[in-house]
Amino acid sequence: MRTQVAIIGAGPAGLLLGQLLYKAGIDNIILEQRSADYVLGRIRAGVLEQVTVDLLEQAGAATRMHAEGLPHDGIELLFGGKRHRIDLHALTGGKRVMVYGQTEVTRDLMEVREAEGLTTIYEAANVQPLDFEGSKPRVRYEKNGQVHELECDFIAGCDGFHGICRASAPADKLRTFEKVYPFGWLGLLSDTPPVSPELIYAQTERGFALCSQRSATRSRYYLQVPLTQKVEDWSDEAFWDELRLRLDPEARAQLVTGPSLEKSIAPLRSFVTEPMRFGRMFLAGDAAHIVPPTGAKGLNLAASDVGYLSRALVQYYKERSEAGIDGYSEQCLRRIWKAERFSWWMTSLMHRFPEAGSFDAKVQEAELDYIVNSRAGSTSLAENYVGLPLV
Repeated sequence: MRTQVAIIGAGPAGLLLGQLLYKAGIDNIILEQRSADYVLGRIRAGVLEQVTVDLLEQAGAATRMHAEGLPHDGIELLFGGKRHRIDLHALTGGKRVMVYGQTEVTRDLMEVREAEGLTTIYEAANVQPLDFEGSKPRVRYEKNGQVHELECDFIAGCDGFHGICRASAPADKLRTFEKVYPFGWLGLLSDTPPVSPELIYAQTERGFALCSQRSATRSRYYLQVPLTQKVEDWSDEAFWDELRLRLDPEARAQLVTGPSLEKSIAPLRSFVTEPMRFGRMFLAGDAAHIVPPTGAKGLNLAASDVGYLSRALVQYYKERSEAGIDGYSEQCLRRIWKAERFSWWMTSLMHRFPEAGSFDAKVQEAELDYIVNSRAGSTSLAENYVGLPLV
């Protein structure tokens, strides 16, 4: 079997890349080690930058997002017991974000790919990218007990942080950068109306909290918790009680509680690998970088990688130019490091660190006060939150 681009990983990054390439007339096959149901079962991000929205439109997978997604023009910062609104729309010349769950993005991309009759091979075992440093890369995998090989021109590694693609890159050519944070996010999903029309980022003496949403009837809440704690330590009642303690009186009064649909604890880390190209294999999304979720950048960074990569591959096939693929890694990393900086900054600003003392708390308080009372400070936050342009 042969294709032009073999895509490893059928998460949103791989599916979006496949659809963008298909729209440009470039043949591709996606290999995924898990089942389609497993991929859809991942509960992840829910805030989309304008760049991501634009790419989904380009891919022909934006109809339901525009019908059901929730455009947001601002966010609220809660500190000192009071909420302060950051007007994203006014501060960025009319930009906004879209609240629409990653699960729904994945579902939409799966459906448009299936409608076009494109090939996605789920439950592909022992996937191995081979010969990618030469001119004839291939991918070996097992399916139903048989070994198959897929010949291709390029391999796109969209298979996540624990995937095979980064693990297959030559160790002597990889540089990694990592910061592990001393806490996690306990997340709860519930079929309850959101406590506020816009997201609330709360910085409190008890720790960080985030009030987010997936729709007008489904909410997603998070609490900062020590890494020593487990999901089993938290009943739904205990979660709601703690969340109330981290909210302002108005939000506390408006909070509607209910049984959890899903509850989990995610550790926070910042991670980048350089470079993102190894011969004819490219890394994209979580295969190359991880951000703490505080800045809402994970899915959006994956989408921007895919935007750059699809553009580079179209340039290669349509114009017979290798300029795009040669510059892919450097171009991605410039945007990635800016998003890593913003996510680290938001995390440092909004969380309580175990080793921090009273001085650190006062500095956080002063910086938050500056942000909400300075147009320059608010604009910097807003520009990064809505997403930097894909240049």
